[in-house]
Amino acid sequence: MTFAQFVGNSTNNTGIIGVFNTVIVPVIFALAFLAFIWGIMSYFFFHGGEEQKRTEGRQFILWGIIGMVVLFSVWGLVKILLSTLGIMPT
Repeated sequence: MTFAQFVGNSTNNTGIIGVFNTVIVPVIFALAFLAFIWGIMSYFFFHGGEEQKRTEGRQFILWGIIGMVVLFSVWGLVKILLSTLGIMPT
Protein backbone atom coordinates (compact mmCIF):
# COMPACT_ATOMS: atom_id res chain seq x y z
CA MET A 1 0.00 0.00 0.00
CA THR A 2 1.17 3.45 -0.74
CA PHE A 3 0.31 6.78 0.79
CA ALA A 4 -1.44 7.79 -2.43
CA GLN A 5 -4.12 5.18 -1.83
CA PHE A 6 -5.28 7.05 1.26
CA VAL A 7 -5.32 10.51 -0.28
CA GLY A 8 -8.15 11.45 -2.59
CA ASN A 9 -10.47 14.33 -3.18
CA SER A 10 -13.28 14.91 -0.70
CA THR A 11 -15.91 13.64 -3.14
CA ASN A 12 -14.14 10.28 -3.48
CA ASN A 13 -14.08 9.29 0.18
CA THR A 14 -14.96 5.70 0.80
CA GLY A 15 -15.27 3.67 3.92
CA ILE A 16 -16.48 4.91 7.24
CA ILE A 17 -15.08 8.43 6.81
CA GLY A 18 -16.92 8.82 3.52
CA VAL A 19 -20.18 7.59 5.00
CA PHE A 20 -19.86 9.96 7.96
CA ASN A 21 -19.04 12.97 5.78
CA THR A 22 -21.65 12.36 3.11
CA VAL A 23 -24.57 10.77 4.96
CA ILE A 24 -24.55 10.74 8.74
CA VAL A 25 -23.25 14.23 9.54
CA PRO A 26 -25.59 16.06 7.13
CA VAL A 27 -28.58 14.13 8.52
CA ILE A 28 -27.63 15.10 12.08
CA PHE A 29 -27.17 18.73 11.00
CA ALA A 30 -30.61 18.64 9.38
CA LEU A 31 -32.20 17.26 12.55
CA ALA A 32 -30.60 19.96 14.71
CA PHE A 33 -31.73 22.63 12.25
CA LEU A 34 -35.27 21.22 12.19
CA ALA A 35 -35.36 21.30 16.01
CA PHE A 36 -34.32 24.95 15.86
CA ILE A 37 -36.97 25.79 13.23
CA TRP A 38 -39.65 23.86 15.15
CA GLY A 39 -38.80 25.86 18.26
CA ILE A 40 -39.10 29.15 16.37
CA MET A 41 -42.43 28.14 14.85
CA SER A 42 -43.73 26.93 18.21
CA TYR A 43 -42.55 29.99 20.11
CA PHE A 44 -43.70 32.69 17.71
CA PHE A 45 -46.50 31.27 15.57
CA PHE A 46 -48.21 28.16 16.89
CA HIS A 47 -48.58 28.98 20.58
CA GLY A 48 -48.44 32.73 20.93
CA GLY A 49 -50.64 32.96 24.02
CA GLU A 50 -49.78 29.79 25.90
CA GLU A 51 -46.76 30.40 28.10
CA GLN A 52 -46.10 26.68 28.76
CA LYS A 53 -45.91 25.90 25.03
CA ARG A 54 -43.75 28.99 24.42
CA THR A 55 -41.33 27.71 27.07
CA GLU A 56 -41.12 24.38 25.25
CA GLY A 57 -40.47 26.25 22.00
CA ARG A 58 -37.71 28.25 23.67
CA GLN A 59 -36.11 24.96 24.81
CA PHE A 60 -36.20 23.63 21.22
CA ILE A 61 -34.51 26.82 20.02
CA LEU A 62 -31.83 26.57 22.70
CA TRP A 63 -31.07 22.89 22.11
CA GLY A 64 -31.11 23.35 18.34
CA ILE A 65 -28.49 26.11 18.59
CA ILE A 66 -26.39 24.13 21.07
CA GLY A 67 -26.58 21.05 18.84
CA MET A 68 -25.50 22.96 15.73
CA VAL A 69 -22.59 24.64 17.55
CA VAL A 70 -21.35 21.32 18.92
CA LEU A 71 -21.72 19.62 15.54
CA PHE A 72 -19.85 22.37 13.69
CA SER A 73 -17.07 22.32 16.29
CA VAL A 74 -16.59 18.56 16.30
CA TRP A 75 -16.86 18.28 12.52
CA GLY A 76 -14.28 21.03 12.10
CA LEU A 77 -11.89 19.39 14.55
CA VAL A 78 -12.25 16.03 12.79
CA LYS A 79 -11.56 17.63 9.41
CA ILE A 80 -8.47 19.39 10.81
CA LEU A 81 -7.25 16.12 12.33
CA LEU A 82 -7.80 14.16 9.11
CA SER A 83 -6.09 16.76 6.94
CA THR A 84 -3.17 16.99 9.42
CA LEU A 85 -2.69 13.23 9.31
CA GLY A 86 -2.90 13.28 5.52
CA ILE A 87 -5.95 11.06 5.35
CA MET A 88 -8.08 13.70 3.71
CA PRO A 89 -7.02 16.80 1.77
CA THR A 90 -8.07 20.23 2.97
